[in-house]
Amino acid sequence: MINVQNVTKSYGTFDAVKDISFTVEQGEILGFLGPNGAGKTTTMKMITCYMPPSQGTITVDGLDVVNDSMGVRKKIGYLPESTPLYEEMGVRDYLNFIADVRKVSGAERTRAMDRVISVCGLSSVIHKDIHELSKGYRQRVGFAQAIIHDPEILVLDEPTSGLDPNQIIEIRNLIRQLGESKTVIFSTHIMQEVQATSDRVLIIDEGRIAAQGTAEELKASIAGQMHLDLVLRNADKSKFIASINELTTIKLEDLNLLKNGDLEASLIVDAGLDIREQMFDLAVSNQWKILESSPSSFTLEDVFRKLTN
Repeated sequence: MINVQNVTKSYGTFDAVKDISFTVEQGEILGFLGPNGAGKTTTMKMITCYMPPSQGTITVDGLDVVNDSMGVRKKIGYLPESTPLYEEMGVRDYLNFIADVRKVSGAERTRAMDRVISVCGLSSVIHKDIHELSKGYRQRVGFAQAIIHDPEILVLDEPTSGLDPNQIIEIRNLIRQLGESKTVIFSTHIMQEVQATSDRVLIIDEGRIAAQGTAEELKASIAGQMHLDLVLRNADKSKFIASINELTTIKLEDLNLLKNGDLEASLIVDAGLDIREQMFDLAVSNQWKILESSPSSFTLEDVFRKLTN
């Protein structure tokens, strides 16, 4: 459905996106994951024909985004990070305006309005002005404008940005619902959104694709390792680092000095290797007190941190 091949986007001497390639299949929900400034929004703007690639090709259902941009736009519903709303308009007036822009008219418009009001849960606010709406309902209106022409593809840029936890759950459910009948790409830097919503994950960092696959496939890529999280009392930070560096089976991933003076450490060890006794002996020899010791497997957040560090 979407084919991105060897695409680069340059601004002068700066490459915001660097030779990336990926595909999105029909009916797939792709979570586009990356830190701020990684190139997510730039890639989405190229897919939606807001800007052309400097190099490479992008096709949407066989149509080239440069040579047939109007044909591509008809197939895509786009929700930018800053929802494009006219606050002085009423919700129904705004959606009618978008229907005019999308050339949806007559009986087709009536059906489209009924559909988006129902799917996006707008019946209780359809007669209100947009400036009266909460952030969550404004986002729902943004979704409605993106799907009023019943596009085959949805491109959503940070759709849960700035929402409270309840609103995030509502929008997450809406994405899943829309994904039952449409191809969806949505960008985020929130791990829970990707795990809860997407069929596949693409991680981008500094303009390059760092990894792609299902959440389970990405976690399996470092499945040969696990965490051991410790909290120590009376431990000197420098001495602890030196002691861990002497051990070949352990890697120090993170170390924090807590406000009460305790040391919080996250270690990486090979899966199946129990080093708790070894750490106990090390603590005794240095007169440290182990307050907490908890092994855990890797999460998608760990994969993200490792790939975008």
